[in-house]
Amino acid sequence: MPRLTTSTDSLTGQLLIAMPGMEDPRFQRTVIYMCAHNEDGAMGLVVNRLFGSITFEDLIDQLDMNIDHPAQNPPVHYGGPVESGRGFVLHSTDYVRDGTLVVNDEVALTATIDILRAISENRGPRRNLLLLGYAGWGPGQLDAEFQANGWLNVPCDEKLLFDTDLDAKWERAIGKLGVSVSMLSGEAGHA
Repeated sequence: MPRLTTSTDSLTGQLLIAMPGMEDPRFQRTVIYMCAHNEDGAMGLVVNRLFGSITFEDLIDQLDMNIDHPAQNPPVHYGGPVESGRGFVLHSTDYVRDGTLVVNDEVALTATIDILRAISENRGPRRNLLLLGYAGWGPGQLDAEFQANGWLNVPCDEKLLFDTDLDAKWERAIGKLGVSVSMLSGEAGHA
């Protein structure tokens, strides 16, 4: 069974799950893929929310990429509240180029125009999520939020990460803990 993380463990490559009592509306019912977590802070991407009305075609037009009819039109996800104009592609490791951060054996992160062009021409990664913005934490901040009962974590699996059923992703991630949402409390425990 997955365990809660202590402050000395890295969450890189894992999924954060917002607890039911999460009060920050930017993170209520979110699932976040953790791209980096170390003593300098943490960076993750919300993987279960769409950005809004912007489409992939809108994005490539805004970037003046001169692509008239992209072969794919993936949805644009809300990656988090930090730098919402900055784009990221979270993807399978079958696509690795200069500028790609390989997070683990299954997942990589690329933030270049080249990957957008590759996706638009069906030369991109087998599985991908296009995201704008990210979630960021300063040193010790995420650890403090864990202690305040704000988050749970579970190992990531590619099927859940890249699943297109965004509405069910939060409950499915909690289900990986072997519990139902109704069993979780938003209250922190104190001895």
